[in-house]
Amino acid sequence: MDPVPQTRPLTQPALRRAPVQQRSAERLARILDACAVLLDETGYEQLSTRAVAARAGVPIGSVYRFFGNKRAMVAALAHRNLDRYAERVSRRLAEAPILDAHGAIDGVLDEFIEMKRTVPGFALVDFGVPAAAPGEAAADGPTVSPAGGPADSPAEAAVEDPNRLVAERICALLATHLGRVADEELHRKVLVGVETADALVRLAFRADPAGDPALVAETRCLLHAYLAPSLS
Repeated sequence: MDPVPQTRPLTQPALRRAPVQQRSAERLARILDACAVLLDETGYEQLSTRAVAARAGVPIGSVYRFFGNKRAMVAALAHRNLDRYAERVSRRLAEAPILDAHGAIDGVLDEFIEMKRTVPGFALVDFGVPAAAPGEAAADGPTVSPAGGPADSPAEAAVEDPNRLVAERICALLATHLGRVADEELHRKVLVGVETADALVRLAFRADPAGDPALVAETRCLLHAYLAPSLS
């Protein structure tokens, strides 16, 4: 069985300028990879565009070609994480064509936990950017335009609700795979499930860096009881 088709285009990252050539796309990928690794090493507050440029082996101007500041850069990483998560869930569902609601929920939860354990930067920045600290922009340097001047685009400061984005993608994938209409009720149920799972998985990883097994099991039981009737 082929992977469940994506029901919407890949999430658009917070890019100032989209890469056109393969070389530019590869440079952007190196920047985001470096950003993810440094998040694990230094945390968000200590992250800087200059440090990311140095780790990626690119000029600082290459970072500002895509992003005005570190917040926009981390937002793009979060968008990439969401796209990769949706791809993993799609493949997981496709690998088990005969799957009930409980099995589908397990796939969604298991892929999230596996990314928490193995994907660089994901434990700190999964699908959303941490709240801005006071003076954050000043600490990272002013937001600049590709030409070197100040950037004042309100779009760069816009922050989407990450759990709503996750719920939208997961709802569509589950509905497609299980033959269930993705109506308003299912969207609401999945959103509540995503919000709940997010909080409980964070608790599990605070208790144990690998995710406390007992708390993960409780999360699974809760999601089965709440979501499975709506997915059946």
